[in-house]
Amino acid sequence: MKLFVIAAVLAVAAAAPSSYKPEYKAPAYAAPSYSAPAYAAPAYAAPAYAKDNKYAGITVTSQSDERNLDGSSQWSYAQSDYTTREESQVQKKMQGVAYDSYGKATYEDVMGNTNKGSSYWVSPEGEKFTLTWVADEQGFKPKGDHLPVAPVHVYELPVAPVHEYELPVAPALPYKRTGLGYSGNSYY
Repeated sequence: MKLFVIAAVLAVAAAAPSSYKPEYKAPAYAAPSYSAPAYAAPAYAAPAYAKDNKYAGITVTSQSDERNLDGSSQWSYAQSDYTTREESQVQKKMQGVAYDSYGKATYEDVMGNTNKGSSYWVSPEGEKFTLTWVADEQGFKPKGDHLPVAPVHVYELPVAPVHEYELPVAPALPYKRTGLGYSGNSYY
């Protein structure tokens, strides 16, 4: 019965005339007019990019970008000047620090990214460079012949001298017991 009453009310509401007037027209506004500025606009020379661009002939010869549903991805590109770059990343579980709502740190498995990649390019002087890298839970580790290397430790550190001393022996003193002692049930 309630359903019938609700259906009847909806039918009456749908049949009632609407107050929407389709003949409504938006008001028209006059375009604003502005007076010319009292000063002259500065004249700037157009930049001359084409004549100073040493790399105008370099174009991208290949490019790829692949994104996978598991969160991994890989991309690469190559250019007409033989510059190449490729990189891949994979999501994996790592040991990490998580904080609860009270700020307490706990070590647990967290999801993180591991990246690896390589680049190759030729300098304007004609020197060839190759750089490879890995970035994972152990940090960022780049490798390349052009990267600086820490100096090798080639000298021996001085050792502090060791002296053996004999402690002097104190002369024997006669022993005399003084003070309180307890023996059995009496003090002496």
